[in-house]
Amino acid sequence: MAKYLILWELDQSRIPENPKERGVTFTMMVDLIKEDIRANIHTDWGAYIAGGKGYAVSEGDELELAKLMQRFVPFVKFEIHQVMTIDQVGELAKSLS
Repeated sequence: MAKYLILWELDQSRIPENPKERGVTFTMMVDLIKEDIRANIHTDWGAYIAGGKGYAVSEGDELELAKLMQRFVPFVKFEIHQVMTIDQVGELAKSLS
């Protein structure tokens, strides 16, 4: 199963200015993220202290991950990187010698 580092950033132009509306939007997103964590889609998730940006570590296939990310469009922009485990990096190193 592939592993991904997801860097996310809120699109401030899409976030409601009204605090109550913003709270509703943020609560909806937090609830979706909690569902993903319970389903073991994200093995780690966090927001930077300054706010508006953060990261997640996820496992799965490309299509499923893409579908999950679409739930947050247009409020969140994503940068997604597939990563290798230490064992995979070790195998790569062995293949070079």
